[in-house]
Amino acid sequence: MPPRKRSSGLLIILAVVLLGGFSFGNFSRCAQADSTKEYQELDLFTDVLALVRKSYVEEVPLKDLIYGAINGMLASLDPHSSFLPPDMYQEMKIDTRGEFGGLGIEITIRNGILTIVSPIEDTPAFRAGLQAGDEIVKIEDRMTKNMTIMDAVKLMRGKPGTDITISVMREEFDKPKEFTLTREIIKVRSVKARTLEDGYGYIRLVQFQERTADDLRAALKQIHKENPDGLAGLILDLRNNPGGLLDQAVAVSDVFLSEGLIVYTEGRDQNSHLRFSARGNGSEADYPLVVLINGGSASASEIVAGALQDHKRGIVMGTPSFGKGSVQTIIPLGDDSGLRLTTARYYTPSGRSIQAQGIQPDIEVRSATLTEKAEGFAFREEDLAKHFESSTEDNGKTADFELDEESRKDYQLMRALDLLKGWRILKNLDRQAA
Repeated sequence: MPPRKRSSGLLIILAVVLLGGFSFGNFSRCAQADSTKEYQELDLFTDVLALVRKSYVEEVPLKDLIYGAINGMLASLDPHSSFLPPDMYQEMKIDTRGEFGGLGIEITIRNGILTIVSPIEDTPAFRAGLQAGDEIVKIEDRMTKNMTIMDAVKLMRGKPGTDITISVMREEFDKPKEFTLTREIIKVRSVKARTLEDGYGYIRLVQFQERTADDLRAALKQIHKENPDGLAGLILDLRNNPGGLLDQAVAVSDVFLSEGLIVYTEGRDQNSHLRFSARGNGSEADYPLVVLINGGSASASEIVAGALQDHKRGIVMGTPSFGKGSVQTIIPLGDDSGLRLTTARYYTPSGRSIQAQGIQPDIEVRSATLTEKAEGFAFREEDLAKHFESSTEDNGKTADFELDEESRKDYQLMRALDLLKGWRILKNLDRQAA
């Protein structure tokens, strides 16, 4: 019996070793097959490259062929991954500093069509009336079908003072409409701020650049100085903000949040799994906040709106945002060129992916143009002969700030201001009831 036990145990051990050997052998052959297939596919590429260099009707520099192959490879991935030749790579770095030559529009590829994400405020594109969602069908005499973003950018940028004509299709147009724009140096001031009325501040973020968070803090400091009795509310305007630097979106959110997750990213590479949280350094007081968004609010704008919405720090008002929930990493390459590669998706603190969905406003308010209408003549008590004068003095404070005409015509802005005023009234009623 004991010998049988030992031999049966030996048979089991042999069986495991043999099975392990066969399994390992199959794995090796599979890995070898995969490797062979990959080399065959690379051979296909080098064969085509060699044939083009040898037999194409004209001689083409090898660098142009390599750049073309890289562009084609990245174009097959997604609308935001792209190759940046040395000149474009330098221009991209200039963009984040807020000064460049061109028209002043952020563009993307949507459903295969070159589309405006948003015009940048105070630029030729903005002044000409171009809008978020406009489809650029032609640039000068070149159709944009199958055109890459980088090719479009090259065509539209140029020497300041020169004209360029683009053809745009919009939902309400029967046919494409031509816009002739004059290129100029685009200097983007990323933060604009003012006091709308006594106690109510307004800050517009145009883009997220290298100094946006610092400029925001400086603007808030000025608004607080203008309102020494404290802010009754603030409007943070992210409309037509195409985004920009991720770290600046995090820093801007951190200004209004004292704690908690702001955004997190996930991708295939473990290094792309990142989490960004509020540090609470220099956070603003917990006054009422309304965040304005629209279809031109993209990327970094959506990070800020999503974080403030998830933490219930403010009311998001307007129309659904653009829906760009992917992260692009800029990777410098050896010949002073660069690679703009989509490496992750980002998520709001509650786990929402914004990709292709956008941020949904808490209160949807569509854009409209307000015009004042004369009410006609109406009698009031003060118009009657021998009316009594008030026996009490008017101790009300005269407002030091007055809304300009442009703000009065901005329907979404007026609704945001109305919401803040209603917030203040309800708060006072609660105090009286207590």
